[in-house]
Amino acid sequence: MTENTLPAEEIRPAVPPAPGAPTPKLGRRFDRSIVEGPIGSAVWRLAWPTMLQNVIAGLQGIVDHAMVGHYVGYTGNAAIGVSWQIVIVVIVFINSLFTGMAVLVARFAGADEPEKVNRVVYQAFLTAIGLSAVMGAVGYFAAPALLGVIHAAPEVQREALPFLRAMFLGIVGMMLFYMLSGAFRAAGDTKTPLRLGVAMTVLTVLFNILLIPRLGTVGAAYGTIASSTLVAAWGIWRLFTPRSVIHFPRDMTLRPDFTIIRSLFRFGLPSGVQGIAMNVAGVLLLRFIGSLAHSAAAQAAFAVGYTELFSLITWTSVGLMGASATIAGQNLGAGKPDRAIRGVAVASRIGLGVAVVIGGLFLAVPSLLLGIFGMTEPLVTSIGTQLLRYLSVSGLFITVALSYTGGLQGSGDTKSPLYISIVSQIVVPIGLCSVLQSMRPLQPADIWLAIVLGHMTRAILSFVRFRQGKWRHIAVDIGRPSS
Repeated sequence: MTENTLPAEEIRPAVPPAPGAPTPKLGRRFDRSIVEGPIGSAVWRLAWPTMLQNVIAGLQGIVDHAMVGHYVGYTGNAAIGVSWQIVIVVIVFINSLFTGMAVLVARFAGADEPEKVNRVVYQAFLTAIGLSAVMGAVGYFAAPALLGVIHAAPEVQREALPFLRAMFLGIVGMMLFYMLSGAFRAAGDTKTPLRLGVAMTVLTVLFNILLIPRLGTVGAAYGTIASSTLVAAWGIWRLFTPRSVIHFPRDMTLRPDFTIIRSLFRFGLPSGVQGIAMNVAGVLLLRFIGSLAHSAAAQAAFAVGYTELFSLITWTSVGLMGASATIAGQNLGAGKPDRAIRGVAVASRIGLGVAVVIGGLFLAVPSLLLGIFGMTEPLVTSIGTQLLRYLSVSGLFITVALSYTGGLQGSGDTKSPLYISIVSQIVVPIGLCSVLQSMRPLQPADIWLAIVLGHMTRAILSFVRFRQGKWRHIAVDIGRPSS
């Protein structure tokens, strides 16, 4: 595994800013507690707003599934689950730009260079709009074929197709929401993403209360599109306010800067391929689930148990991954790599505490949790309860894996997580299911065990790679503004 590097003319040492050097007065000054003072409190200040935002976002998905489960039935739950598995492949590809953006923003924020932060975010904004338009159009026309790939049951496909097509057409609002959240978080401002996330969740729930009873499954898509578009517009407006930590001044050049865009792809594409690999693995797992004797019931249990309930752990851990990335990137930019190591370790310990609590609920009250989604059929409840038992263990591994993945990505080492994901999310689980299927008919427990082993492998490899410390020597720059 080799770390990312830039061409020789763009590399400069990651050193702290010179004492007494003037700081450009663009926007609000960066939060220096990230690179100075107690590391535990710095991690917590970064982590809790993002964790709360992601938990609230996860609750939004739970509300969607609960309403669809009651108004449409478990086929609606399965339709949303398989559709999101496909949409997420597109989301993570475009989000790879935002990983590259976060690497640059965190490094320049740590070095106290606001002008470079602003330029990077603007170029990410332009590129995200263009990619969203292209990927949305392609996804709309490819939707029927994509649903066929995952072997969704016919009744599930009927519910999923209009939902999936609507999500592709309205994907730009969601992409801008992710871009804004990642930019502000990497710059050390976690309160603005929290406000954006809470606003989006509240609006989505309100829209869905109005739309799902009238339109069924596709109403959940319309609600998500409307809320994400409104919140994205609000967030873009924030970038033009002078007190924002990221600020687009009036004299900023509006043309694409391909030096920055190339850097976004250079650091981001490995994360995009990583995300696609992980979600392709998810699609392949859905194919295995589709081959089970009771595929519709198993798909519904997977959609609720893994996609929604397990998200209480994964979304919390994704918040910690963002905190780890910011801590690593800013402290490396400030010339303090040892502080980055301590910060990532603190984030992983916080994640383990959360995973223990939520995993305990999976073991103690599985029927109650599944019942929230209207899953009362004995077969679905039995499969879902079994899945939650496995996920209570898997959560311990995924939170450690994501914390150390954030540390690697924030430092600029975005290739190592790609290789780790290929091994842990494709080779291990898909390989195990393929071997077992060649020997005998697959059982649900075979697939759930494959998920656990994949997460365990990812946690071990991510921890070992980060502790090797090769990310200490990665340096970045974007050159001067184009005239």
